[in-house]
Amino acid sequence: MRSVAVQTDRELGGSASVLVRQKRDHVRLNELLGRLEVSAGAEQQHLLLKVYRLVFPHAFAEESVLWPVMRRMLPDGGTLTREVEREHQEVNELVTELEHIRPGDARRDEILDRLIDVLREDVRDEEDVLLPRLQSVLRPRQLQALGLAWEGVRRVAPTRAHPIVSRRPPGNVVAALPLTAVDRVRDRIDARLLTGLPSDSRLPRLSSVLTRLSHRIELLPVMRRGEDSSTRSSRRLPRLVRFPYVLKGAAGVAAFALLVLVVGGRSVSGARRGDR
Repeated sequence: MRSVAVQTDRELGGSASVLVRQKRDHVRLNELLGRLEVSAGAEQQHLLLKVYRLVFPHAFAEESVLWPVMRRMLPDGGTLTREVEREHQEVNELVTELEHIRPGDARRDEILDRLIDVLREDVRDEEDVLLPRLQSVLRPRQLQALGLAWEGVRRVAPTRAHPIVSRRPPGNVVAALPLTAVDRVRDRIDARLLTGLPSDSRLPRLSSVLTRLSHRIELLPVMRRGEDSSTRSSRRLPRLVRFPYVLKGAAGVAAFALLVLVVGGRSVSGARRGDR
C-alpha cells in the first residue's frame, strides 16, 4: 500500500476526505516541529502552544471517530489502533511533564526531544500504515463523510494534554465538554501572556488554576470508561489545587467549566480592550 504522504488529493478521495484533512495537519505539524527544534525561550513556548492546539484536537478526533471505524472494518483494527493510542498516550504524558517541570531543569530538553520524536513517529505510522488500510476498505464518499465527522469533532475537542482520560469512547467523549471549555480558556490566556504586552495581573494565576482544574476533572472515574489497559497512565499527576467546593459528577464539572469559559473570556477581552 502507498503512503498517504505521496498520494494526491484526488487519490485520497478529494479535498473533503478525512485522509486529505489528516495529511494537511501532518504537513503543518512537520513545519512546526522543525521550528520548535531550533527555538528557545518565549518563542519556544509560543510554538509549543501552537503544536498543542494542532495535535490534541487532531488526536482526539482520531480516537473518537477514525479508530472506532478501523476496529469495526478491519480484522486487525484493534491491534493497529492500540499501537497509535500508545503513542498518543506518551505524547499526553510528555506534555504534562513539560507543563510542570521547573524552569532550568536539565530534563526539559530531553523531554522535548522525545516529544518531537514521538510525534514524528506517530505521523509515519498513520500515513504509512493506518490510513492506507482505512483507504483500502472505504469508498471516496465514505472517506468524505468521515472527513466531515472528523472535522466537526476536531473543532470542539480539548486542546491540551490529558493523560488520565481514556483514549477510547465513551470516556474521551464524556470528557470533551468540560475539558474543551477549560482548555480553550487556557489557550486564550496563555497566548495573551506570551505576547509580552500588559495584561490583567490575575491571568497567570487563572491559567495555573485552570491547569490544575483540568487534571482534577480527569480523575472522575467516568473519564476512564472504555480505556484499554495498555494506554493507562502510570505516572503521578502534580499536586492538585484545592478548591473551596466539591465538583460532583460530570454535569457539575461541565457547568463549572462553562462558567470559567465565560469569566475567563471576559478577563482576556478586558485585557485586550486595555491595549486599545
